[in-house]
Amino acid sequence: MNTQDEIKYQEALKRVKKIKGFYTHAIVYVVINIMIVIINIQDLKEGESYFQIQNFFTAFFWGIGLVAHGLSVFMPNWIMGQNWEERKIKEFMEKEKANKWE
Repeated sequence: MNTQDEIKYQEALKRVKKIKGFYTHAIVYVVINIMIVIINIQDLKEGESYFQIQNFFTAFFWGIGLVAHGLSVFMPNWIMGQNWEERKIKEFMEKEKANKWE
């Protein structure tokens, strides 16, 4: 495999790991929130409604984090522009190169 193919492979591998990380996060979110719902239902008193604000805090705030994670995985160009990561790597490499010659 030539160098260009190896670079493309490493980029694809990195992307797959990010996607897998998001899916793992989403599965954990669903499982934990189902457990919280079950526990909250079991703790209800006779005639008490489940629909109380404190029963939704975890799902809501963790959900915001999950959405942010999803955006960072599936829409990185929307947030930082296209090829941001490559440009930043080149910038750091050039700075490092300049520092070595001084």
